[in-house]
Amino acid sequence: MIESIKKLDLFLFKFIHVRMSNEVFDAIMPFLRIPYFWAPVYLFLLIWMWKNDRRAGLIWCLFFFLTFVFCDSISAHFIKNWVQRIRPCNDESLAYIIHKLVACGRGYSFPSTHATNHFGMSFFMIFTIAHKYKYLSLLAIAWAGIICFAQIYVGVHYPFDIIAGMLLGLGIAKGMALYFHTKVTLN
Repeated sequence: MIESIKKLDLFLFKFIHVRMSNEVFDAIMPFLRIPYFWAPVYLFLLIWMWKNDRRAGLIWCLFFFLTFVFCDSISAHFIKNWVQRIRPCNDESLAYIIHKLVACGRGYSFPSTHATNHFGMSFFMIFTIAHKYKYLSLLAIAWAGIICFAQIYVGVHYPFDIIAGMLLGLGIAKGMALYFHTKVTLN
């Protein structure tokens, strides 16, 4: 069973990293991974929530930030160090197929911290404010999904790293949203 999962993970990685490789994605995907691209979106969201909902919005901003902190800490500092899965771009057995579009980094691969963070924040938005904004759920999932797809495309994560990060982010976001709803009610 474990071997079948590993084979599927490697097959999906090769399909995305090698078979889908093209000049357009080579130019776009590395850009999607960097904080200068996505940080302004989150900053805008925090200002928007504070401005529109004042006190409740400020508390929402605090919970949103705490969701990020928990996602990042649990993923990067606990699980990765426990599992110690080598990144595909650092795996010598894959060196023949890896096209380096970004620096690989020395850290571990499982779970993807990008996936945990972005899906955690996206799911927190869905669980707390999506009822107020018609297309927020779709946009939030698409946003996190595109950023995480870029992680596989550039060769720093396997697909199952992303899936595990997404599930971890979902769990943390659900817990934070449940606690948030005991403290605050948004219109």
